[in-house]
Amino acid sequence: MSTTKPTLSFWQIVNMNVGFFGIQFSFGLQQSSMSPIYNYLGADEASLPYLWLAGPVTGLIVQPIVGAMSDRTVTRWGRRTPYFLLGAILCSIGLLCMPFSPTLWMAASLLWILDAANNVTMEPYRAFVSDKLDPAQHSLGFMTQSAFTGLGQTLAYLTPSLLVLAGMNKDAVNASQIPHIVIAAFLIGAVFSIASVLWTVKTTGEHPLSAREVMALRDRPRGFMHTLREIGSAMREMPPTMKQLALVKLFQWYAMFCYWQYITLSLATTLYGTTDPASQGFRDAGLLNGKVGAFYNFVAFIGAFALVPYTRRYGPKATHCVCLALAGIGMLAIPQIRSPALLLIPMVGIGLAWASIMGNPYIMLAGSIPPERTGVYMGIFNMFIVIPMIIQIVTLPLYYRSWLGGNPENVIMLAGALMLCAAAAVLRVKVDRAGRAGVPPAPSALAGAKP
Repeated sequence: MSTTKPTLSFWQIVNMNVGFFGIQFSFGLQQSSMSPIYNYLGADEASLPYLWLAGPVTGLIVQPIVGAMSDRTVTRWGRRTPYFLLGAILCSIGLLCMPFSPTLWMAASLLWILDAANNVTMEPYRAFVSDKLDPAQHSLGFMTQSAFTGLGQTLAYLTPSLLVLAGMNKDAVNASQIPHIVIAAFLIGAVFSIASVLWTVKTTGEHPLSAREVMALRDRPRGFMHTLREIGSAMREMPPTMKQLALVKLFQWYAMFCYWQYITLSLATTLYGTTDPASQGFRDAGLLNGKVGAFYNFVAFIGAFALVPYTRRYGPKATHCVCLALAGIGMLAIPQIRSPALLLIPMVGIGLAWASIMGNPYIMLAGSIPPERTGVYMGIFNMFIVIPMIIQIVTLPLYYRSWLGGNPENVIMLAGALMLCAAAAVLRVKVDRAGRAGVPPAPSALAGAKP
Protein backbone atom coordinates (compact mmCIF):
# COMPACT_ATOMS: atom_id res chain seq x y z
CA MET A 1 0.00 0.00 0.00
CA SER A 2 1.09 3.57 -0.56
CA THR A 3 2.54 5.24 2.48
CA THR A 4 0.98 8.65 1.75
CA LYS A 5 -2.67 8.82 2.73
CA PRO A 6 -4.75 12.00 2.72
CA THR A 7 -6.26 13.23 5.95
CA LEU A 8 -10.01 12.66 5.82
CA SER A 9 -12.64 14.93 7.31
CA PHE A 10 -14.89 13.75 10.12
CA TRP A 11 -17.84 13.32 7.76
CA GLN A 12 -15.75 11.36 5.26
CA ILE A 13 -14.85 8.97 8.08
CA VAL A 14 -18.52 8.77 9.04
CA ASN A 15 -19.55 7.93 5.46
CA MET A 16 -16.97 5.16 5.18
CA ASN A 17 -18.34 3.56 8.35
CA VAL A 18 -22.09 3.82 7.65
CA GLY A 19 -22.05 0.25 6.29
CA PHE A 20 -21.01 -0.97 9.71
CA PHE A 21 -24.42 0.18 10.99
CA GLY A 22 -26.22 -2.49 8.93
CA ILE A 23 -23.73 -5.21 9.87
CA GLN A 24 -24.18 -4.46 13.55
CA PHE A 25 -27.97 -4.17 13.31
CA SER A 26 -27.85 -7.77 12.12
CA PHE A 27 -25.58 -8.81 15.01
CA GLY A 28 -27.83 -6.96 17.45
CA LEU A 29 -30.86 -8.91 16.24
CA GLN A 30 -28.94 -12.14 16.81
CA GLN A 31 -27.82 -11.14 20.30
CA SER A 32 -31.26 -9.99 21.42
CA SER A 33 -33.52 -12.48 19.61
CA MET A 34 -31.80 -15.77 18.80
CA SER A 35 -31.98 -17.31 22.29
CA PRO A 36 -35.70 -16.45 22.60
CA ILE A 37 -36.34 -17.77 19.06
CA TYR A 38 -34.60 -21.01 19.98
CA ASN A 39 -36.68 -21.20 23.16
CA TYR A 40 -39.90 -20.59 21.23
CA LEU A 41 -38.95 -23.47 18.91
CA GLY A 42 -38.35 -25.88 21.81
CA ALA A 43 -34.70 -25.53 22.86
CA ASP A 44 -33.81 -26.00 26.54
CA GLU A 45 -31.41 -23.84 28.55
CA ALA A 46 -28.50 -26.30 28.58
CA SER A 47 -28.52 -26.66 24.77
CA LEU A 48 -28.41 -22.91 24.03
CA PRO A 49 -24.60 -22.66 23.75
CA TYR A 50 -24.49 -25.44 21.14
CA LEU A 51 -27.13 -23.66 19.05
CA TRP A 52 -24.92 -20.55 18.99
CA LEU A 53 -22.06 -22.50 17.43
CA ALA A 54 -22.64 -21.05 13.96
CA GLY A 55 -21.07 -17.65 14.59
CA PRO A 56 -17.79 -18.81 16.10
CA VAL A 57 -17.20 -21.63 13.62
CA THR A 58 -17.98 -19.56 10.53
CA GLY A 59 -15.82 -16.74 11.90
CA LEU A 60 -12.95 -19.13 12.55
CA ILE A 61 -13.05 -20.41 8.97
CA VAL A 62 -14.28 -17.46 6.93
CA GLN A 63 -12.52 -14.39 8.33
CA PRO A 64 -8.84 -15.36 7.92
CA ILE A 65 -9.50 -16.82 4.46
CA VAL A 66 -11.44 -13.78 3.26
CA GLY A 67 -8.81 -11.51 4.82
CA ALA A 68 -5.96 -13.24 3.00
CA MET A 69 -7.93 -13.25 -0.25
CA SER A 70 -8.76 -9.55 0.00
CA ASP A 71 -5.06 -8.74 0.49
CA ARG A 72 -4.46 -10.30 -2.94
CA THR A 73 -7.57 -9.04 -4.74
CA VAL A 74 -7.42 -6.47 -7.53
CA THR A 75 -10.71 -5.35 -9.11
CA ARG A 76 -12.14 -2.15 -10.56
CA TRP A 77 -14.16 -1.76 -7.33
CA GLY A 78 -11.15 -2.22 -5.04
CA ARG A 79 -9.71 -4.95 -2.82
CA ARG A 80 -12.22 -5.07 0.04
CA THR A 81 -15.47 -3.73 -1.47
CA PRO A 82 -16.48 -6.86 -3.44
CA TYR A 83 -16.35 -8.94 -0.26
CA PHE A 84 -18.36 -6.76 2.08
CA LEU A 85 -20.92 -6.03 -0.67
CA LEU A 86 -21.47 -9.74 -1.35
CA GLY A 87 -21.64 -10.44 2.39
CA ALA A 88 -24.30 -7.73 2.87
CA ILE A 89 -26.50 -9.26 0.15
CA LEU A 90 -26.29 -12.72 1.70
CA CYS A 91 -26.89 -11.27 5.16
CA SER A 92 -30.10 -9.59 3.98
CA ILE A 93 -31.36 -12.89 2.58
CA GLY A 94 -30.61 -14.66 5.88
CA LEU A 95 -32.43 -11.97 7.88
CA LEU A 96 -35.47 -12.23 5.60
CA CYS A 97 -35.76 -15.99 6.14
CA MET A 98 -34.81 -16.38 9.81
CA PRO A 99 -38.06 -15.37 11.60
CA PHE A 100 -40.14 -17.69 9.41
CA SER A 101 -38.27 -20.80 10.61
CA PRO A 102 -40.85 -23.50 11.43
CA THR A 103 -38.41 -25.76 13.30
CA LEU A 104 -35.37 -25.50 15.56
CA TRP A 105 -33.04 -27.15 13.05
CA MET A 106 -34.04 -24.69 10.32
CA ALA A 107 -33.41 -21.67 12.56
CA ALA A 108 -30.00 -23.10 13.52
CA SER A 109 -29.17 -23.75 9.85
CA LEU A 110 -30.14 -20.22 8.81
CA LEU A 111 -27.96 -18.82 11.59
CA TRP A 112 -24.98 -20.59 9.99
CA ILE A 113 -25.75 -18.85 6.67
CA LEU A 114 -26.36 -15.51 8.34
CA ASP A 115 -23.17 -15.64 10.37
CA ALA A 116 -21.08 -16.72 7.39
CA ALA A 117 -22.42 -13.71 5.47
CA ASN A 118 -21.72 -11.36 8.38
CA ASN A 119 -18.16 -12.65 8.62
CA VAL A 120 -17.57 -12.21 4.88
CA THR A 121 -18.58 -8.57 5.38
CA MET A 122 -16.91 -7.87 8.71
CA GLU A 123 -13.24 -8.64 8.14
CA PRO A 124 -12.71 -6.73 4.87
CA TYR A 125 -14.52 -3.78 6.45
CA ARG A 126 -11.97 -3.67 9.29
CA ALA A 127 -9.12 -3.80 6.75
CA PHE A 128 -10.88 -1.14 4.63
CA VAL A 129 -10.70 1.36 7.49
CA SER A 130 -7.05 0.59 8.16
CA ASP A 131 -6.25 0.90 4.44
CA LYS A 132 -7.95 4.27 4.05
CA LEU A 133 -6.67 6.10 7.09
CA ASP A 134 -3.31 7.44 8.11
CA PRO A 135 -2.15 6.00 11.46
CA ALA A 136 -2.84 9.37 13.10
CA GLN A 137 -6.54 8.90 12.27
CA HIS A 138 -6.82 5.24 13.30
CA SER A 139 -8.30 6.10 16.70
CA LEU A 140 -11.06 8.24 15.15
CA GLY A 141 -11.69 5.69 12.38
CA PHE A 142 -12.04 2.64 14.58
CA MET A 143 -13.95 4.45 17.32
CA THR A 144 -16.37 5.78 14.67
CA GLN A 145 -16.83 2.19 13.58
CA SER A 146 -17.47 1.37 17.23
CA ALA A 147 -20.05 4.17 17.39
CA PHE A 148 -21.97 2.64 14.48
CA THR A 149 -21.80 -0.67 16.31
CA GLY A 150 -23.56 0.99 19.23
CA LEU A 151 -26.11 2.76 17.04
CA GLY A 152 -26.94 -0.32 14.96
CA GLN A 153 -27.32 -2.55 17.97
CA THR A 154 -29.28 0.09 19.89
CA LEU A 155 -31.94 0.14 17.20
CA ALA A 156 -31.84 -3.65 16.81
CA TYR A 157 -32.54 -4.17 20.51
CA LEU A 158 -35.13 -1.40 20.62
CA THR A 159 -37.04 -2.19 17.41
CA PRO A 160 -39.51 -4.70 18.96
CA SER A 161 -40.43 -2.21 21.69
CA LEU A 162 -40.77 0.60 19.13
CA LEU A 163 -43.07 -1.61 17.08
CA VAL A 164 -45.22 -2.17 20.18
CA LEU A 165 -45.39 1.62 20.70
CA ALA A 166 -46.40 1.93 17.04
CA GLY A 167 -49.39 -0.31 17.68
CA MET A 168 -48.24 -3.88 17.01
CA ASN A 169 -49.55 -6.54 19.39
CA LYS A 170 -46.67 -7.82 21.51
CA ASP A 171 -48.54 -11.09 22.17
CA ALA A 172 -49.34 -11.92 18.51
CA VAL A 173 -47.32 -14.93 17.34
CA ASN A 174 -47.03 -17.11 14.25
CA ALA A 175 -47.43 -20.88 14.08
CA SER A 176 -43.91 -21.34 15.54
CA GLN A 177 -44.77 -19.05 18.49
CA ILE A 178 -42.35 -16.38 17.22
CA PRO A 179 -43.82 -12.92 18.00
CA HIS A 180 -44.82 -10.77 15.03
CA ILE A 181 -42.73 -7.90 16.41
CA VAL A 182 -39.61 -10.10 16.15
CA ILE A 183 -40.49 -11.04 12.56
CA ALA A 184 -40.90 -7.37 11.64
CA ALA A 185 -37.57 -6.49 13.29
CA PHE A 186 -35.73 -9.03 11.14
CA LEU A 187 -37.38 -7.71 7.96
CA ILE A 188 -36.27 -4.17 8.88
CA GLY A 189 -32.76 -5.52 9.51
CA ALA A 190 -32.65 -7.02 6.02
CA VAL A 191 -33.27 -3.57 4.51
CA PHE A 192 -30.70 -1.84 6.73
CA SER A 193 -28.04 -4.47 6.01
CA ILE A 194 -27.87 -3.88 2.27
CA ALA A 195 -28.82 -0.18 2.24
CA SER A 196 -26.08 0.94 4.64
CA VAL A 197 -23.33 -0.94 2.82
CA LEU A 198 -24.52 0.50 -0.51
CA TRP A 199 -24.23 3.98 1.06
CA THR A 200 -20.58 3.36 1.91
CA VAL A 201 -19.83 1.90 -1.52
CA LYS A 202 -21.47 4.95 -3.17
CA THR A 203 -19.76 7.61 -1.04
CA THR A 204 -16.33 6.11 -0.29
CA GLY A 205 -13.84 4.65 -2.72
CA GLU A 206 -10.89 2.59 -1.61
CA HIS A 207 -7.42 4.04 -1.28
CA PRO A 208 -5.97 3.85 -4.82
CA LEU A 209 -3.04 1.55 -5.50
CA SER A 210 -0.15 2.62 -7.66
CA ALA A 211 0.61 0.75 -10.89
CA ARG A 212 3.60 -0.79 -9.15
CA GLU A 213 1.47 -2.04 -6.26
CA VAL A 214 -1.13 -3.49 -8.64
CA MET A 215 1.60 -5.31 -10.56
CA ALA A 216 3.09 -6.65 -7.33
CA LEU A 217 -0.31 -7.99 -6.21
CA ARG A 218 -0.96 -9.64 -9.57
CA ASP A 219 2.47 -11.27 -9.48
CA ARG A 220 1.75 -12.96 -6.14
CA PRO A 221 0.87 -16.67 -6.30
CA ARG A 222 -2.84 -17.39 -6.54
CA GLY A 223 -5.03 -20.28 -5.52
CA PHE A 224 -6.58 -21.60 -2.33
CA MET A 225 -3.44 -23.39 -1.15
CA HIS A 226 -1.39 -20.21 -1.44
CA THR A 227 -4.04 -18.43 0.62
CA LEU A 228 -3.76 -21.08 3.34
CA ARG A 229 0.04 -20.84 3.25
CA GLU A 230 -0.21 -17.07 3.69
CA ILE A 231 -2.43 -17.55 6.75
CA GLY A 232 0.03 -20.08 8.20
CA SER A 233 2.99 -17.79 7.54
CA ALA A 234 1.24 -14.82 9.13
CA MET A 235 0.39 -16.86 12.24
CA ARG A 236 4.01 -17.98 12.64
CA GLU A 237 5.21 -14.38 12.34
CA MET A 238 2.49 -12.89 14.53
CA PRO A 239 3.62 -9.67 16.27
CA PRO A 240 4.07 -9.93 20.07
CA THR A 241 1.37 -7.31 20.75
CA MET A 242 -1.15 -9.43 18.87
CA LYS A 243 -0.24 -12.50 20.93
CA GLN A 244 -0.68 -10.57 24.17
CA LEU A 245 -4.08 -9.29 23.05
CA ALA A 246 -5.20 -12.90 22.52
CA LEU A 247 -5.48 -13.47 26.29
CA VAL A 248 -7.51 -10.28 26.71
CA LYS A 249 -9.91 -11.39 24.02
CA LEU A 250 -10.20 -14.88 25.49
CA PHE A 251 -11.66 -13.46 28.71
CA GLN A 252 -13.75 -10.64 27.25
CA TRP A 253 -15.43 -12.67 24.50
CA TYR A 254 -16.13 -15.72 26.69
CA ALA A 255 -17.82 -13.22 29.02
CA MET A 256 -19.83 -11.46 26.31
CA PHE A 257 -21.07 -14.77 24.88
CA CYS A 258 -22.24 -15.84 28.35
CA TYR A 259 -24.01 -12.52 28.75
CA TRP A 260 -25.82 -12.57 25.38
CA GLN A 261 -26.98 -16.16 25.74
CA TYR A 262 -28.33 -15.94 29.28
CA ILE A 263 -29.33 -12.33 29.99
CA THR A 264 -32.98 -12.83 28.95
CA LEU A 265 -33.21 -16.00 31.05
CA SER A 266 -31.58 -14.22 33.98
CA LEU A 267 -33.99 -11.28 33.80
CA ALA A 268 -36.95 -13.65 33.49
CA THR A 269 -35.80 -15.43 36.66
CA THR A 270 -34.91 -12.42 38.83
CA LEU A 271 -37.67 -10.02 37.79
CA TYR A 272 -40.53 -12.22 36.60
CA GLY A 273 -39.95 -15.52 38.41
CA THR A 274 -40.23 -17.72 35.31
CA THR A 275 -38.20 -19.63 32.74
CA ASP A 276 -41.24 -20.79 30.74
CA PRO A 277 -40.95 -19.48 27.14
CA ALA A 278 -44.74 -19.58 26.75
CA SER A 279 -45.37 -17.31 29.75
CA GLN A 280 -46.19 -13.61 29.72
CA GLY A 281 -43.25 -13.00 32.06
CA PHE A 282 -40.78 -14.52 29.61
CA ARG A 283 -42.02 -12.29 26.79
CA ASP A 284 -41.80 -9.28 29.10
CA ALA A 285 -38.21 -10.27 29.97
CA GLY A 286 -37.41 -10.37 26.25
CA LEU A 287 -38.80 -6.87 25.76
CA LEU A 288 -36.94 -5.64 28.86
CA ASN A 289 -33.70 -7.10 27.52
CA GLY A 290 -34.36 -5.24 24.29
CA LYS A 291 -34.73 -1.97 26.18
CA VAL A 292 -31.67 -2.34 28.43
CA GLY A 293 -29.67 -3.73 25.49
CA ALA A 294 -30.67 -0.70 23.45
CA PHE A 295 -29.56 1.51 26.34
CA TYR A 296 -26.10 -0.03 26.68
CA ASN A 297 -25.64 0.12 22.92
CA PHE A 298 -26.70 3.77 22.93
CA VAL A 299 -24.10 4.36 25.64
CA ALA A 300 -21.61 2.62 23.32
CA PHE A 301 -22.66 4.92 20.46
CA ILE A 302 -22.10 8.08 22.51
CA GLY A 303 -19.19 6.60 24.43
CA ALA A 304 -17.25 5.69 21.29
CA PHE A 305 -16.89 9.36 20.41
CA ALA A 306 -16.42 10.39 24.04
CA LEU A 307 -13.59 7.88 24.46
CA VAL A 308 -11.55 9.27 21.51
CA PRO A 309 -9.84 12.06 23.51
CA TYR A 310 -9.17 9.67 26.41
CA THR A 311 -7.70 7.12 24.01
CA ARG A 312 -5.47 9.79 22.48
CA ARG A 313 -4.39 11.13 25.88
CA TYR A 314 -4.00 7.95 27.94
CA GLY A 315 -3.69 5.37 25.15
CA PRO A 316 -6.02 2.55 24.10
CA LYS A 317 -4.51 0.17 26.66
CA ALA A 318 -5.42 2.18 29.77
CA THR A 319 -8.80 3.19 28.37
CA HIS A 320 -9.69 -0.41 27.53
CA CYS A 321 -8.65 -1.64 30.97
CA VAL A 322 -10.94 0.82 32.79
CA CYS A 323 -13.90 0.11 30.50
CA LEU A 324 -13.63 -3.67 30.93
CA ALA A 325 -13.44 -3.28 34.72
CA LEU A 326 -16.63 -1.19 34.73
CA ALA A 327 -18.42 -3.88 32.69
CA GLY A 328 -17.25 -6.60 35.06
CA ILE A 329 -18.60 -4.75 38.09
CA GLY A 330 -21.88 -4.11 36.27
CA MET A 331 -22.40 -7.75 35.28
CA LEU A 332 -21.73 -8.91 38.83
CA ALA A 333 -24.43 -6.50 40.03
CA ILE A 334 -27.20 -7.44 37.54
CA PRO A 335 -28.51 -10.58 39.34
CA GLN A 336 -28.82 -8.56 42.56
CA ILE A 337 -31.14 -5.97 40.99
CA ARG A 338 -34.91 -6.31 41.38
CA SER A 339 -36.02 -3.10 39.68
CA PRO A 340 -35.95 -2.69 35.87
CA ALA A 341 -35.02 0.99 36.20
CA LEU A 342 -31.90 0.20 38.26
CA LEU A 343 -30.63 -2.06 35.46
CA LEU A 344 -29.62 1.09 33.60
CA ILE A 345 -26.76 1.67 36.06
CA PRO A 346 -24.71 -1.45 35.21
CA MET A 347 -25.61 -0.96 31.54
CA VAL A 348 -23.51 2.23 31.52
CA GLY A 349 -20.39 0.17 32.28
CA ILE A 350 -21.33 -2.54 29.78
CA GLY A 351 -21.95 0.10 27.12
CA LEU A 352 -18.57 1.77 27.65
CA ALA A 353 -16.88 -1.63 27.52
CA TRP A 354 -18.72 -2.52 24.33
CA ALA A 355 -17.57 0.73 22.70
CA SER A 356 -14.01 -0.01 23.78
CA ILE A 357 -14.11 -3.67 22.71
CA MET A 358 -15.11 -2.69 19.18
CA GLY A 359 -12.45 -0.01 18.88
CA ASN A 360 -9.42 0.03 21.17
CA PRO A 361 -8.05 -3.49 20.49
CA TYR A 362 -8.04 -2.66 16.77
CA ILE A 363 -6.16 0.57 17.42
CA MET A 364 -3.51 -1.44 19.28
CA LEU A 365 -3.49 -4.05 16.51
CA ALA A 366 -3.19 -1.54 13.64
CA GLY A 367 0.03 -0.22 15.16
CA SER A 368 1.63 -3.67 15.26
CA ILE A 369 0.99 -5.22 11.82
CA PRO A 370 2.65 -4.63 8.42
CA PRO A 371 0.27 -2.77 6.04
CA GLU A 372 0.63 -5.32 3.24
CA ARG A 373 -0.81 -7.98 5.54
CA THR A 374 -3.67 -5.95 7.02
CA GLY A 375 -6.40 -8.24 5.69
CA VAL A 376 -4.95 -11.54 6.84
CA TYR A 377 -3.98 -10.19 10.27
CA MET A 378 -7.41 -8.63 10.79
CA GLY A 379 -8.87 -12.03 9.93
CA ILE A 380 -6.56 -13.85 12.34
CA PHE A 381 -7.31 -11.26 15.03
CA ASN A 382 -11.00 -12.02 14.67
CA MET A 383 -10.18 -15.68 15.30
CA PHE A 384 -9.34 -14.45 18.81
CA ILE A 385 -13.03 -13.54 19.07
CA VAL A 386 -14.50 -16.78 17.82
CA ILE A 387 -12.13 -19.22 19.54
CA PRO A 388 -13.25 -18.03 23.02
CA MET A 389 -16.84 -18.40 21.85
CA ILE A 390 -16.21 -21.98 20.73
CA ILE A 391 -14.51 -22.73 24.07
CA GLN A 392 -17.55 -21.28 25.85
CA ILE A 393 -19.94 -23.38 23.79
CA VAL A 394 -18.02 -26.57 24.52
CA THR A 395 -17.31 -25.94 28.20
CA LEU A 396 -20.32 -24.12 29.65
CA PRO A 397 -22.80 -27.03 29.26
CA LEU A 398 -20.31 -29.26 31.13
CA TYR A 399 -20.57 -27.22 34.32
CA TYR A 400 -23.83 -25.25 33.90
CA ARG A 401 -25.79 -27.55 36.20
CA SER A 402 -22.98 -28.93 38.40
CA TRP A 403 -21.02 -25.71 39.19
CA LEU A 404 -23.56 -23.00 38.37
CA GLY A 405 -26.61 -24.86 39.71
CA GLY A 406 -28.50 -24.57 36.43
CA ASN A 407 -29.11 -20.91 37.32
CA PRO A 408 -28.79 -18.32 34.51
CA GLU A 409 -28.06 -15.62 37.11
CA ASN A 410 -24.79 -17.39 37.94
CA VAL A 411 -23.79 -17.33 34.26
CA ILE A 412 -24.12 -13.53 34.26
CA MET A 413 -21.97 -13.33 37.40
CA LEU A 414 -19.38 -15.59 35.74
CA ALA A 415 -19.33 -13.16 32.82
CA GLY A 416 -18.62 -10.32 35.24
CA ALA A 417 -15.69 -12.14 36.84
CA LEU A 418 -14.20 -12.90 33.42
CA MET A 419 -14.48 -9.23 32.41
CA LEU A 420 -12.38 -8.31 35.43
CA CYS A 421 -9.83 -10.92 34.34
CA ALA A 422 -9.77 -9.32 30.88
CA ALA A 423 -9.13 -5.90 32.44
CA ALA A 424 -6.15 -7.34 34.32
CA ALA A 425 -4.83 -9.04 31.16
CA VAL A 426 -4.81 -5.72 29.26
CA LEU A 427 -2.14 -4.43 31.65
CA ARG A 428 0.44 -6.88 30.27
CA VAL A 429 0.01 -5.79 26.63
CA LYS A 430 3.11 -3.89 25.52
CA VAL A 431 2.20 -0.80 23.49
CA ASP A 432 3.20 2.85 23.63
CA ARG A 433 0.65 5.45 24.70
CA ALA A 434 -0.52 5.93 21.09
CA GLY A 435 -1.28 2.25 20.89
CA ARG A 436 1.61 1.30 18.63
CA ALA A 437 3.36 -1.98 19.25
CA GLY A 438 6.40 -1.92 21.42
CA VAL A 439 8.03 -4.53 19.19
CA PRO A 440 8.28 -4.12 15.39
CA PRO A 441 6.67 -6.61 13.00
CA ALA A 442 8.54 -9.79 12.19
CA PRO A 443 11.52 -9.14 9.85
CA SER A 444 10.49 -11.89 7.44
CA ALA A 445 7.09 -10.25 6.94
CA LEU A 446 8.75 -6.95 6.09
CA ALA A 447 11.35 -8.57 3.90
CA GLY A 448 8.67 -10.02 1.66
CA ALA A 449 6.86 -6.70 1.24
CA LYS A 450 6.71 -5.11 -2.17
CA PRO A 451 7.63 -1.41 -2.39
